[in-house]
Amino acid sequence: MIETFDWAVALLRLVAGGVILAHGVKHARGRVKTANWFGSIGFRQPELQWFASTATEIGVGVLLIVGLGTSLAGMGLVAVMAVAFWTVHRSVGFWVTARPDEGWEYVLVLGTVGAAIAIGGPGEFSIDAAIGIEDVLNGWVGAALVVGGLVAAAAQIATFFRPNEATGT
Repeated sequence: MIETFDWAVALLRLVAGGVILAHGVKHARGRVKTANWFGSIGFRQPELQWFASTATEIGVGVLLIVGLGTSLAGMGLVAVMAVAFWTVHRSVGFWVTARPDEGWEYVLVLGTVGAAIAIGGPGEFSIDAAIGIEDVLNGWVGAALVVGGLVAAAAQIATFFRPNEATGT
């Protein structure tokens, strides 16, 4: 029986997936601009960062929308938002309307939605449910995936982020 949870999580998946997919497509269309931006904020290997963020955002978006590997996609959304928080948004404050940069309320909401989806699972309106794996990665496994996404984000930041070496290009 389809419950209201299934409708709610489908709505969350569609909206969060659509938003992060749109970001990925925007990055794909603006390769040079996005890579230069990564360099300007202090990421080493900005072309690699462009590729990684673009591929992750597009992949996570599509997977969330269709509900395939949903908890893994939720983990990916958490990881992307954690990197965005630490490298861009945390120093500005909470409000997204802060200028010249934007605060962290937006990345907090998307990251939290990613965590909730990873833990709660995909719901009945998903490929995961259609193939019988909707309960394999959610719950405590989903929570562990969220922690894994945070660890992956920390590893990326520790390996590539050097704001004092920003290229300014």
